Parts: sequence; C-alpha cells; structure tokens
Amino acid sequence: MIRVGLTGGLGSGKSAVALVFAEGGAHVFSADELGRALMQPGQAVYRQIVDQFGAGVVGAGGVLDRRALAREAFEGGRLAELNAIVHPAVFRAQAELMDRVAAEDPGGIAVIESALVFEVSRGAEVSSDGVGSGGDRGSGLAANWLRRFDRIVLVTAPDEVKIARYVARAAPPDADEAAREALARDARARLAAQIPDAEKIPLSDYVIENTGTLVLLRRKAQAVLAHLRTGSTPPAATSVTGQG
Repeated sequence: MIRVGLTGGLGSGKSAVALVFAEGGAHVFSADELGRALMQPGQAVYRQIVDQFGAGVVGAGGVLDRRALAREAFEGGRLAELNAIVHPAVFRAQAELMDRVAAEDPGGIAVIESALVFEVSRGAEVSSDGVGSGGDRGSGLAANWLRRFDRIVLVTAPDEVKIARYVARAAPPDADEAAREALARDARARLAAQIPDAEKIPLSDYVIENTGTLVLLRRKAQAVLAHLRTGSTPPAATSVTGQG
C-alpha cells in the first residue's frame, strides 16, 4: 500500500484534488473531518479544549464555537496550544485508518488530506506519537510522522488567489464589503500560520499548481493518481502539467 500525504494551504484546492483521488479508487481521509469529530462533546479532545480555553469557546447546545476558538487561536496567539491538544489525537486516528487500509487493501492507496502535513514539524512536541517540534522532512520528532507517508502531494496557488477563493466560499450571498474584508483578514492570518509554498515545494514529491480551471486541476490530479498507482519514485518536486 502507498501512503500519501495530500497538502496545500487554505484555498489551494487540495479538497478538489482529494475528490479526484477518491473517485479514482483511493482511500481518502480528511484531517479536518477527523479533527471535527474528535472535538465533539464527549470526546477527550473536547474536554481538553474547554479546560484550556474556557467556557467562552463553548456555543449553543454545548458544542464548540469554532469561530470563537479560531479567534483565540489565530488572533489571540494561542494556535500552538490548540495544536498541542488536537494534533496528537488526529495523528493517532490517521495512523489507525491507514493501518486499517493496509490490512484490507494491501495494494491500495491511502491518502490523508491535511493542510498541516509539514507544519507538524513546527508544532508542539508529542513524544508518544513521534510527532512534534523539529526540523525538516528528514530530521526531528516530526520526521517520524512524515516518514509514515511514502509520497507527498502539494497543491499550490498564489496567496491572493487562495484568499479570494476562501472569501468566495465563506461569505454569505448578502455579505457586504466589510464582511468580506473581515474574511480576507481571517484568511491572511491563517495563511501566516502555515509554511509558505516555496518552503514546501522542495520537500514534496508532486506539485500541482492550481491557477487554472477546475477541468485542468482534475486532469493534473488524475495524472498524479495514475503515477502513484505505478509505485515508481518520482523526481523531487515533480511539477504536474496535466498535458497529455
């Protein structure tokens, strides 16, 4: 089985690539969805977040107020605290899912879609999971997590394009200019917390540049999936054109 880390910054289009992979028969798991499940009432992660951040991040019905939590994390400078709670549990869940796929479909492709495949190397130390602060893909505690992936696929786009996509996706139809600018500020804060694409590219096996149409993006994703199925090793940071 091939274990793939699919990553890209906010608004890069990695979810669209994940959909193509899933349509092509890969086993795709979203780190965001795993995180949301683990942050539900009754889960250990939920209790730790409330203990750490207080009742102000709890919304109606006892569920977490994700906007309030995001403000605390990104605007309040507490992102590392949140990551130290959520990441270890998500990494454990990801590892369990990939191990299950390996047992059930030894010749398959297991894909973890996550914006933070590389960012774990700058996160909190989690020695029990082999994930935490450290260096690049080849060193530090986080390398133990990254080495679980056989291939890394990076989806890129210019930051202003990412921001525009985020605003278009998140803004309600009747949003005024002030609301859109607030969303744009939120997007910039989130991107600032992520490693720039320029640093990720040399550490990736495939780079999909998403600056064109959805049709072209799907063609590029299909080309990567076809190559992953061969099991061969690509040159470092192979840029996928989707032509031919």
